[in-house]
Amino acid sequence: MEYTSWDSLFNTLKSKDFFKDLISFLDEEYKNKIIYPPRELVFNAFKLTPLDKVKVVIFGQDPYPNPNEAMGLAFSVNNGIKVPPSLINIYKEIIIEFNLKCSVPRSGDLTYLADQGVLLLNAYLTCVAHQPLSHANDLYKKFFIDVLYVLNRIHRPIVFLLWGSNAKRYHKYLNNPMHLVIETNHPSPLSANRGGWFNSGCFKKTNDFLIKNNLTPIDWFPPSTQK
Repeated sequence: MEYTSWDSLFNTLKSKDFFKDLISFLDEEYKNKIIYPPRELVFNAFKLTPLDKVKVVIFGQDPYPNPNEAMGLAFSVNNGIKVPPSLINIYKEIIIEFNLKCSVPRSGDLTYLADQGVLLLNAYLTCVAHQPLSHANDLYKKFFIDVLYVLNRIHRPIVFLLWGSNAKRYHKYLNNPMHLVIETNHPSPLSANRGGWFNSGCFKKTNDFLIKNNLTPIDWFPPSTQK
């Protein structure tokens, strides 16, 4: 089946047992525990980046586990929230790759990327407060197999950035010759400082691929901070 929108995919998913189980699981977790992001933002990435606008998919691990951080976009936090270490490393790598003469932005809101066609996903869309990977379960794995099936069948250039081991395991579902898959370490300090993140060139490689295919490259830095 060919899907023309995320709504059409989600309408199909509603009839699948694993998705029903996932929603029931989330209902129970949100009822009894503090879960991030807020319930209404769990699928925020799909709402902000329509299927027909996707040019880049960033795949991380799971949401920030601290209060007021997770907002349903991987690595993103609302304005006014201190930029988390993983996002600081993302900004630092962008500065390195494009030789930007600026400091790390104070805003961690990555909605400007979602607006450009960057689908900001985590391998697990939720977590219990202060407990990373607490929702690492097979229900999310099944969900993302279906999501990547849809993306893999799109006959236009798309770049997939798989950051960290939880994202890399999905590489086997991506085999469209029109697409580019780039794997790196996760940008979290623990992972990035081991190598495989800084100087990876993932952002520049992405833009080079988009330009080669006559697509507008991504402005990776918040527009207000570019100089």
